[in-house]
Amino acid sequence: MPATVLTARALLLDMDGTLVNSDAVVERCWRRWALREGLDPEAALKVVHGRQGYATMAVLLPHRPMEQNYADNRVMLAEETADTDGVVPIGGAPAFMDAIAALPHALVTSADTALAGARMTAAGLRMPDVRVTAESVGASKPDPEGFLKGAAELGFAPADCIVFEDSEAGITAGRAAGMRVVGVGPRAAALAPDAHVEDLTQIRVEASADGSIHLHISAL
Repeated sequence: MPATVLTARALLLDMDGTLVNSDAVVERCWRRWALREGLDPEAALKVVHGRQGYATMAVLLPHRPMEQNYADNRVMLAEETADTDGVVPIGGAPAFMDAIAALPHALVTSADTALAGARMTAAGLRMPDVRVTAESVGASKPDPEGFLKGAAELGFAPADCIVFEDSEAGITAGRAAGMRVVGVGPRAAALAPDAHVEDLTQIRVEASADGSIHLHISAL
């Protein structure tokens, strides 16, 4: 089967589930939180991916004051930042990051700066120069604010950007920003992204002299 080719001028990259496999940490921390709150951990894990912690808490405990969610989120971020056991790169992520090093790209993550740094370091991945973290936005994914800020910082229109995402919240945010989306991993498979890969080994990056970025996406 021939490769699918998507062309862009800038790339916007989610972190967890897209560049870094942090599922082990996420599940440990959120299971503890859910049990403390008397919630079913399995139900909680279905909605945690892609959002900032306070937004996940608001979904799971809709009648709880947001001030409590923000307070719990600060504790959660500290716990997650301190726990890097099992944090590894998504398949192909090191080579992919090397391939785009000189091309316009940004990290757009629901993690804060400390957590993003801890996980990218633990996974042995280079941190992009341009990054939009939790502190940079007023609204969590699935709101498109983060991706729109990333595009603006890079100096490109949304239609010229391609988003890499793994979660429903993230893919929804990318679409709401008016961008095309490459879905990464099993969570993304059912969400009808513009293209889907199991991991980043399926992507070959080619840059043109006119500044275009061509993503050659191979079938498994």
